[in-house]
Amino acid sequence: MSGPGAAGRCSGARPEQRWLYPVSASREHPQLPLGLALRDSARFESFYAGNNDEVVAALRAAAQGDGDSPVFIAGQAGLGKSHLLQAACHAAAQHGLTTAYLPLQELHPMSAEMLDGLEHMQLVCVDDIDAIAGQDKWETAVFDLFNRMRTAGNALLFAAACKPAECRLTLPDLVTRLGWGPVFTLKPLDEAQLQAALALRAQGRGLELPDDTAQFLLKRIPRDLPSVFDLFDRLDEASMIEQRRLTIPFVKSVLGIN
Repeated sequence: MSGPGAAGRCSGARPEQRWLYPVSASREHPQLPLGLALRDSARFESFYAGNNDEVVAALRAAAQGDGDSPVFIAGQAGLGKSHLLQAACHAAAQHGLTTAYLPLQELHPMSAEMLDGLEHMQLVCVDDIDAIAGQDKWETAVFDLFNRMRTAGNALLFAAACKPAECRLTLPDLVTRLGWGPVFTLKPLDEAQLQAALALRAQGRGLELPDDTAQFLLKRIPRDLPSVFDLFDRLDEASMIEQRRLTIPFVKSVLGIN
C-alpha cells in the first residue's frame, strides 16, 4: 500500500489492479486507513469446482477479456463467491487486464463516490452487492458504474447471497441490469467433493493429506472455504516448524481437538 486509504496497485510493468478505491478526503468523507488486498491463495487453480464447472468457465472467460458481461454469482456464505471473484482478478491481471475488486460489505459505510472513474478498468468485480440494499446513493452509484462500464466495453462480475430479484435492492433498473447476463447459483460440495477440495488445498501448500486425516477433519471442522483455507494456513506453518506429516495425532495437537 502506498499510504492510508490508498488503493493497492501493482508495480512495474504489471497491469494495474485496485482492491479498494480511495475515498476523496474531505470533512464529510475523510480518507480512511484500509488494508485490504486480494488473497494470494484465491486462484482458480485452488478452487475445487465440484458441480460448479459452468460458473468457473464463465469467470475464466471474463478474466481473459472474453465471455459474457455481466455475470452474477449467488450462493450462501462459505461456498467461495469471494474466492472466485478474486481469482478472476488474479487471472485477468495475468492476461494483461486492469482490474478492481470491490467488497461492498466493507466499503458501503464509505462514500459511493469511490466508484467514480472505475469504468476505465477492464474488469470490475463487485462482491456482496446485497450489502447496499436500501442505500439509495450506493445503489445509484453502482447503477451508474454499470452503465459507464457497458459504454466503455468493459466487464462486470457480481456476487451476492441471493439472486438479483431477491437482494432487496430498491432501484428497479439496477435489479434489471444485474440479470442481463448469466445468473449462477453455486452448488455446495458433497462429502466426496469436500474431501477432494481438502486434498487440493493441501497439495497447493505442498502438503500430503492422507485419506484418514481428511475424513477426520471433515467430521470436526466448519465446511466453508474460508475456514478450510485458514485451517491449512495453520497446519502448513506447524508442519514446516515441526517437520511433521499431516497425521491424525499431529492435526489433533495443532488444532487442540480430540
